Amino acid sequence: MSDTAVILMAYGSPERVADVPAYYADIRGGRPIAPEHLDDLVSRYRSLGIEDSNPLNAITEATRAALQDELGLPVYTGMKHWTPRIAEAVDAAVEAGAHRLIGLVLAPHYSRLSIAGYREQLESALGDRAEVVFIESWHDDDGFISFLADRVRGTDAHVVFTAHSLPARIIGEGDPYKDQLLETAQLVADTADVDDWSFSFQSESPTGEPWLGPDILDHLESLKGQGVAKVLVCPVGFVSDHLEIRWDIDNEAQDKARELGLELDRIEMPNDDPRFVRTLGDIVRGELSAAAS
Repeated sequence: MSDTAVILMAYGSPERVADVPAYYADIRGGRPIAPEHLDDLVSRYRSLGIEDSNPLNAITEATRAALQDELGLPVYTGMKHWTPRIAEAVDAAVEAGAHRLIGLVLAPHYSRLSIAGYREQLESALGDRAEVVFIESWHDDDGFISFLADRVRGTDAHVVFTAHSLPARIIGEGDPYKDQLLETAQLVADTADVDDWSFSFQSESPTGEPWLGPDILDHLESLKGQGVAKVLVCPVGFVSDHLEIRWDIDNEAQDKARELGLELDRIEMPNDDPRFVRTLGDIVRGELSAAAS
């Protein structure tokens, strides 16, 4: 296994407020963002304490370092939309002597609009320099399910599972994203013996086309109308305290809940929790065993 390395991939996040324009230009393929939208994004990052350094990137680095210790293999971070880039991680791994790369994205559910892009960047950067084992989805991994189940077990609140919304057209294209999300939610609820739960989406982008719903803000209104008083949010589509958690849940959803008179809380995210890192290690080891058989 000494010739094997892991490329741990994440979406990326600007390191400082000054990087926000370039970061969103990268996401948008170089297309500029409207000034009013950019100002709003800058204010959100500032409200989270990101001025000259980003604690969200530090979480990814801590996860990388812990996974490297767990596996006893070199692990390189590659970001889809920021530095270090996926291509930079691939080059570093190959230059260090790796002949096989394990691609693992810090996102459990597959979509052509998300995970496929990571694979494309990885394989494009690598060419024929090494073998690739790419983990497309780990949404039903036993360790991941058990981890989340322990976060919601015993609650007396209505559990709302959430994930990042995507354009609704993916359903007609046969994309498995929504089905995998609902499977994760069902598995977590069953494992935790939680019967009172529902699913909603969050973090929709203003693109002018329909996105998967219901949006969590609308969903909270619906739950209030059904007589729900307490909500526990379990963001199954995320594994770190990124902007979509710290702002969309902790600020926007929390504000909406207060407006409605709902009590809202959320689970602690996996981040670099040692148990979660062991789960990631088990996923990688399982793929290595499968590749060797």
